[in-house]
Amino acid sequence: MTENMLYAAFFFPAAAAVLVFFMKYVSDILQARVRLAQDEAYRALAAQSSAVQAQTATSLAAFGNRLADIEGQLTAITKILKDVE
Repeated sequence: MTENMLYAAFFFPAAAAVLVFFMKYVSDILQARVRLAQDEAYRALAAQSSAVQAQTATSLAAFGNRLADIEGQLTAITKILKDVE
């Protein structure tokens, strides 16, 4: 029985050490996968943000053009009203 106890005394700590290193390795792999997924999500968010920003710039330019037209019409109306007085 003493021989079995000697083997157990060496086997269980060695098995625990291997198990700890294996768990650390698996943990590193899972963390890398999560980081990769997070990076992909950030890239998608950045692309979406860029597209929305371009659309907003286009809309803002259209509003600017329309505002310039309205200002031109207002200037013409103001000139007509001054001429009528």
